[in-house]
Amino acid sequence: MDVKSKAISLHLPLLFLLFSAIFPLSFSASNQPRNAKKPTTPSSHNHRLSSSALFKVQGNVYPLGHYTVSLNIGYPPKLYDLDIDSGSDLTWVQCDAPCKGCTKPRDQLYKPNHNLVQCVDQLCSEVHLSTDHHCASPDDQCDYEVEYADHGSSLGVLVRDYVPLQFTNGSVVRPRIAFGCGYDQKYSGFTSPTTAGVLGLGNGRASILSQLHSLGLIRNVVGHCLSARGGGFLFFGYDLIPSSGIVWTPMLPSSSEKHYSLGPADLYFNEKATTVKGLELIFDSGSSYTYFNSQTYQIIVDLVTNDLKGKQLKRATEDPSLPICWKGAKSFNSLSDVKKYFKPLALSFTNSNNLQMHLPPEAYLIITNHGNVCLGILDGTEVGLENLNIIGDISLQDKIVIYDNEKQQIGWVSSNCDSVNSHLEGDFPHPYAANLGLFGERCPASYEVTDGQ
Repeated sequence: MDVKSKAISLHLPLLFLLFSAIFPLSFSASNQPRNAKKPTTPSSHNHRLSSSALFKVQGNVYPLGHYTVSLNIGYPPKLYDLDIDSGSDLTWVQCDAPCKGCTKPRDQLYKPNHNLVQCVDQLCSEVHLSTDHHCASPDDQCDYEVEYADHGSSLGVLVRDYVPLQFTNGSVVRPRIAFGCGYDQKYSGFTSPTTAGVLGLGNGRASILSQLHSLGLIRNVVGHCLSARGGGFLFFGYDLIPSSGIVWTPMLPSSSEKHYSLGPADLYFNEKATTVKGLELIFDSGSSYTYFNSQTYQIIVDLVTNDLKGKQLKRATEDPSLPICWKGAKSFNSLSDVKKYFKPLALSFTNSNNLQMHLPPEAYLIITNHGNVCLGILDGTEVGLENLNIIGDISLQDKIVIYDNEKQQIGWVSSNCDSVNSHLEGDFPHPYAANLGLFGERCPASYEVTDGQ
């Protein structure tokens, strides 16, 4: 996931894997404003939907370094731009607490309103790594701390508030969802993020996806389609899954509840097997680039570099965008100018009849503002990931990627991610297609779903 702007001069865009622990600071209820008037639409626990929620995605791999959605929270609802992160499960927003390390103006921070989650709440134990989570008093607040692999972090308190959603069948719901109100953020690198927080899409029980599923509102499925040209879309539920063309491979039983793992996979270069075998992989939309362990990374660098011998490319050591870049006789304007020099990669999943995820040059290269081409595959061991192998946004572009938590499988299919309407089958009313799951304070007739707490 992302707590930052990933296009940073450190050259190593942020990648986030979630670790949680108790943070003992208290958040005084006396500092919170009085309750705002809540929606008066009737609660309908018995009304359950089998529809999907659809969100417009903004951003790109380079130069922004992140993909985001805008999510309405609270009543009246306020929009928050959140970094989408399948590598962690806790959603959090910058908090008016006061806040240390917040990058947004105060009027854009989330303000708690007598809605703290108590320590004894079942979800509180889900945001702590320790299994011996203990509450000194039943009335204690639920504190959280998330620490990411890039050494960024967020500390805060768990709150529960309305998260209005408009579904593809036209229904509108206002469930109360638990999320983090972060009042102490730390960032890795030299550039602070422009987003208001993180939308955790992992399969832990604290994720918004899991909470919506537990309320009976959607199937426990999330998917995204990230465009290489910028933007795309994100969806919860089954409705937007293509009816054909998807290849599926099972999630690893050893997968953490915070992220999605699959494998083993063998690496191919130019359709030929390499010495890299049995990779376990994490699909992480919160990482701009793809990371392999040092040994695999070096093999890839050697394969690509040796294949470039005799071609009209030279190393561009003066380009600080990424660790390995090349320049041509003249500046490159797009990947179409340079991809002819590079061979495709592929990951072959041995437990799924060797089905392959194809990684053409566009899935591992970028063109920088300096007109050079750079390798978007990085050394994960060098940045503290040890032997983890991360498939990041650069390699997930122009694919619909589906995380099916009910069937414990991940699927993908090549796709044009620029237009969501091309993926909608049947009649889909224009207002909902335009809103893409988001709406302002004025909404069609709707009903409210709460968790009873």
